[in-house]
Amino acid sequence: MASVMQTDLRQHLHLIASGKVREIYELDDSKLLFVATDRISAYDVVMKNAIDQKGAILTQLSEFWFNLLQSKIPELHTHYVSLGLPPMLQERLPPNLVELLRLRSMVVKRLKVFPIESIVRGYITGSAWISYQKDGTVCGIPLPSGLQESQELPKPLWTPSTKAELGKKDENISPEEAAKIVGEEYADQIEALSLQIYEKASAYALERGIMIADTKFEFGLDESATPPAVVLIDEVLTPDSSRFWNAGSHKIGRGQESYDKQYLRDWLVQNGLKGMQGVEMPTDIVTSTLGRYREAYYVLVGKVWDMAPSEAPRS
Repeated sequence: MASVMQTDLRQHLHLIASGKVREIYELDDSKLLFVATDRISAYDVVMKNAIDQKGAILTQLSEFWFNLLQSKIPELHTHYVSLGLPPMLQERLPPNLVELLRLRSMVVKRLKVFPIESIVRGYITGSAWISYQKDGTVCGIPLPSGLQESQELPKPLWTPSTKAELGKKDENISPEEAAKIVGEEYADQIEALSLQIYEKASAYALERGIMIADTKFEFGLDESATPPAVVLIDEVLTPDSSRFWNAGSHKIGRGQESYDKQYLRDWLVQNGLKGMQGVEMPTDIVTSTLGRYREAYYVLVGKVWDMAPSEAPRS
């Protein structure tokens, strides 16, 4: 399958937004079409070239998690409606374009989006480790002394961040600051749901050999529900939005072998390219990054990635 750097369905649908990875199109007043490209970003910068198949892997893995999480948390609301292109759009598009887009497309509910990122950290790494080394806190939350890099935290932390516009950088904020942005009631619900989802997903993944070190969720508000419902949206528990570690090789006090884009981040840092625009990844970085995404899919879903729709979630 050819890589997809961007999509353009504007002859058929209104383009609402084009983010770092996805194009979002309007289907009607209540539904949207998410199309995941093969673009990849690191340190809030989109790379010049793509990771073949990446968008399809993200879409299929998100669909897998939406189904699995709802089986484990029956009260959970998600924006997921269906996988693939809607029939009315398939009839308008040429067959080759339908084939190119079918595995990377998802129909979702159209909701009001909360303007924060909901991050849960189960292990201390990345920006959390840097912050802890400076003053013993993460997003203003004091932690016990003596923790080492990649060590499991005493309990998972909810550490929200701002939701920056394209080209700008998300900023870590305290739970109190998040409450000021979305309101205390909704902040409490988002925190509780995020921690519950992380707990269920982490237990599932760990049984299969993956440690979810941290992950990012997004939520929306279904104002048509009574009362209005907080809804899990966007992608969920993918190598783009999470740190997936190999549980078999985990060792505290150092960085970890991962099944996500940390490999790309490390390459950028090592080559002095962090935060630079217009970076083109060499073939070996593209191939190795794709291999990690495919491995994450295989371990979590339980079958080899073969460009086929994901199977029903395992219990």
